This record gives sequence, structure tokens and C-alpha cells, in this order.
Amino acid sequence: MRTYHALTEQRLSGPIFIARPAPPRAVTTDSSAVDVMTDLRHTHAAMIEPQMTMEAAHAYMVQRGVRLLLVLSPDRSLAGIITATDILGEKPLRFSEERRVKHSEILVSDIMTPLDRMNAIMIADVRHAKVGEVIASLREGGRQHTLVMETSVQGKTEIVGIFSLTQIERQLGIEIPSTGVANTFAELEATLATT
Repeated sequence: MRTYHALTEQRLSGPIFIARPAPPRAVTTDSSAVDVMTDLRHTHAAMIEPQMTMEAAHAYMVQRGVRLLLVLSPDRSLAGIITATDILGEKPLRFSEERRVKHSEILVSDIMTPLDRMNAIMIADVRHAKVGEVIASLREGGRQHTLVMETSVQGKTEIVGIFSLTQIERQLGIEIPSTGVANTFAELEATLATT
């Protein structure tokens, strides 16, 4: 068995300061889209199972500070997504009325967006895209989030990133209006300039 030695310690004295992380890199609509992507190859994804209650999903979102959870199948592949909008919007109320179930009994699988109703952007396209193009894609689709995928040379497809409109707004330092669709960069720039 290998022997490990204790590291040398030094007594603290005088003023000692705490390191602070570098502020997030400032971005503009012309910045690389990669600058606003949550890269799941470097950050653990927030995931949940479909049989969990909607309330448990919401509590987990609050705990993790996210507004989207990836829903996993029993084989740990992607089954769909559930967002804060799904949970806090009218979906649960409609489901509860239609199925005559209590709000507390609604499961993630009952209101999630299933895999076959989802789209994703290829990472190869993201590497050449600008933040403005991501915003235009989200607005055109009327979504708050979009996934980024990659297919390996072995043919395995993985979700490698997530774009969040809320995160992009935070990094840009502006609110992005959700109504109306900007079809060109000029329209997008004009929309962002008025906010």
C-alpha cells in the first residue's frame, strides 16, 4: 500500500483575504455562442427521473438554482425536459382538471416535454454561431431553453450543452423581450437596443 505524507501547513497572521472568482466574461450579441452555453462536459447537469413528483422537481430546481431539468429514462438516456414554466404555468392545472388528480400527485412524466417533441442544435453549429443567433433561435421557437448535442465518431449522440435565455440575459446585462420574432440581426439589434 502506498504511503501518503501530510502537506506542510503555515501559521496564518496579518491580513488574509479571500480569493474571488473572476467576474463572468462580458458578452455581446456578436460574442461566440459558446460564451453563453452551459457546457455539460464541465458542469453537472440537473437531472430528475420521470416518476418523481412535479413538486419534488420544483424543489430540486430551486435547490440547484436552475429552471430546467433533464428527465432520464430508466436506462439513463434522455426522456425529455421539464422547465419551471411547465411547473408554474397552466399545464399542471389543466392536467389536474382533466385527470382528476391532486396537484401534489402530478408526476414529472405527466407534464414534461418528451424527447420526440424536442429539438437541439449541433455543437458544430454552435462553435461558429454568435450569441445573437442563439437569441433569435430561442425567440423564434418561443422557448426559454434549447439543448446542444454532439454525435461521436462511434455514432453515440449526447447532450453536451444548454442555452438558457435567463442566463444569456444575465450575461448581456439586459432583458430580452419574449414577444415578437426577430428575423434578422438588424431586427434583433433594434429590439435589444430598445430594452
